Amino acid sequence: MHAPETSAMTEMTPVTDTNANAANAEAPKKMVLPDAQTVTAVKHWTDRLFSFRVTRPASLRFRSGEFVMIGLMGDPHPETGKQKPLLRAYSIASPSWDEELEFYSIKVQDGPLTSKLQHIKVGDQIILRPKPVGTLVHDALLPGKRIWFFATGTGFAPFASLLREPQTYEDYDEVIITHTCREAGELQYGAELIESLKDDELLNEVIGEGFWKKIKYYPTTTREESAKMGRITDLMRSGEAFADLGVEPLNAETDRAMICGNLAFNLELKEMLEDYGLEEGANSDPKHYVVEKAFLD
Repeated sequence: MHAPETSAMTEMTPVTDTNANAANAEAPKKMVLPDAQTVTAVKHWTDRLFSFRVTRPASLRFRSGEFVMIGLMGDPHPETGKQKPLLRAYSIASPSWDEELEFYSIKVQDGPLTSKLQHIKVGDQIILRPKPVGTLVHDALLPGKRIWFFATGTGFAPFASLLREPQTYEDYDEVIITHTCREAGELQYGAELIESLKDDELLNEVIGEGFWKKIKYYPTTTREESAKMGRITDLMRSGEAFADLGVEPLNAETDRAMICGNLAFNLELKEMLEDYGLEEGANSDPKHYVVEKAFLD
């Protein structure tokens, strides 16, 4: 975050030894963000979506799929001038081994946080509370043969982390990722990430050459014309999704699932998975599937 406008004019003003004390006494102090991390990269994917990377606190340990609270300082109070941190839960899109932290965000023009966050640039600072939590972790699932990642919109973020997590490929023979968005351009972040795995020398060395062949990627759109149209839930009900993927419908013996999307999607898919015989798990009680309750697209 940039310094408050009241102090901007004094930040770069040189002072001599003789007037330094006077200048310092008059100049407002530059605000230091609590739990500040520095932005290292920003990419705008569409007029609604962007991703960014920030420095990682040396003490931060997290499991791929977890989220943290990030944000900026809110506007000054009209009477007191005081500012409070404006924080939201964001899934960490980078894997647990990455030296930096990546996030994938929607832009809401009148949103309290994203209306500001979408304008960050390299070198700016954000607030990052280093206390990761979340349900989309391998520990919350029983062993299985096939893992399904179900995402809508920016709900792809935790799976961006898990798709680069070696344990995902150690635990499962097959990794299916479905991503449903309104428009084709909104699929680009996920599509490019999955494609990049083929040429990721580090992951191919650590996990095993060709590990990415375990992935089956199933992107769909609901508004703009694309190679596959429709909501994933409708495509599953009709059997079209399973036919396209060349797999059997889910069953509790072999399949595990993680869900991260808008609230209506989460509830609908939860009901469907229960109908398939899968039970919802948690960190303290591993079962067949988990849902990220903190995410709202």
